Amino acid sequence: MSSKRRPVKRVPTEPSGVAARRVALDAMMRIDQEGAYANLVLPGVLQRSNLDERDRGFVTELVYGTTRMARACDWLVDRFVMRELDAPTRAILRLGAYQLVFLATPPHAAVSATVELAPMRTRGLINAVLRRVANAPHVWPDDGTRLSYPDWMLERMVDDLGRDRAIAALEAMDERATATERDDGYHQDVASQWVADEVCAEVGERVLDLCAGPGGKATRLAGTGAFIVAADSRQVRSGLVADNVRRLEQTNVGVLTADGSQPPFRQGSFDRVLVDAPCSGLGSLRRRADARWRIQPEDIESLSALQRTLLSHASQLVRPGGTLVYSVCTLTNAETIDIDAWLVSQCPDFVAVASPGTPWVPHGRGALLLPQFSDSLSGATDGMFLLRLVRSAASA
Repeated sequence: MSSKRRPVKRVPTEPSGVAARRVALDAMMRIDQEGAYANLVLPGVLQRSNLDERDRGFVTELVYGTTRMARACDWLVDRFVMRELDAPTRAILRLGAYQLVFLATPPHAAVSATVELAPMRTRGLINAVLRRVANAPHVWPDDGTRLSYPDWMLERMVDDLGRDRAIAALEAMDERATATERDDGYHQDVASQWVADEVCAEVGERVLDLCAGPGGKATRLAGTGAFIVAADSRQVRSGLVADNVRRLEQTNVGVLTADGSQPPFRQGSFDRVLVDAPCSGLGSLRRRADARWRIQPEDIESLSALQRTLLSHASQLVRPGGTLVYSVCTLTNAETIDIDAWLVSQCPDFVAVASPGTPWVPHGRGALLLPQFSDSLSGATDGMFLLRLVRSAASA
């Protein structure tokens, strides 16, 4: 008896543009609904996808860009929506608005591929709204909406930096971050490399990196020939330091888990101490897409208290004639010049060293690196504050 082979049922494959946008939507929903961190969730969803390198780059741009510009995208959409939107519809509309306005994607491509992400019941709405976004002119109602930051953050930056500097910094941090690779293969923002270089460690010296995770500055310092003690209060972060040290085959770095507010070291036992302190991160929002929506005003006050605690203990670990370096990737006065003023009264035996020159700008006794700085060699950088102090040789 003859038998007929059943035809194989083929599952239709989505066009790459739709597939890439679907991966981006998956990541965005996890960020918005589950509180996932963009930089942690994105590698996982990309690894599970079958996208090629070009589409992975497109997904990265969509996720980071749409997350950064969420407030602006909502305003673009909400002009044409007369009812409450569920979370998936909101995310799809944000994704479409970002492509249309910020990526200047042709409407026929952006709208059709984005509508495909939606269930049938909402496709008509999404199609209609995105076509209106594509065709209608827009005049931003205020800088907070245009730049897509919380109002309090914009106001604080303007108060602390002055309007022109603040707006330029916020505009710069709306741009995509660039990747910088050191000669040893480690990826690290140029600004962080410059901070490590300003520690001015020398061969044979004993240097403490008190808040070392994930290890960028500690491994950079190791290249000087000094012996580096890399400490972090969280075991996960000190583990990252150890992993990076092993990968770079550095033998002059010791790694441990230790609380910087109770450091397990003798007083005066280090030639140089770097306190790259936990901070609000308002100078590194370019590469931390979701941070602008996580940080709250009260966090800055609690972080500045932690910074003072860390510096109070770190200063005791510096030998007479040694150097204390404080750095943060933020631009608020509370975490920069206010900390400097506190150090003047609390650590009178420490004298400020001349601030580095261009592109750093004087700020108190220290210096700021503004995120709007860019040149042909380094490209764009994070915003940083740096303060370098030397302990009097006469200190006990």
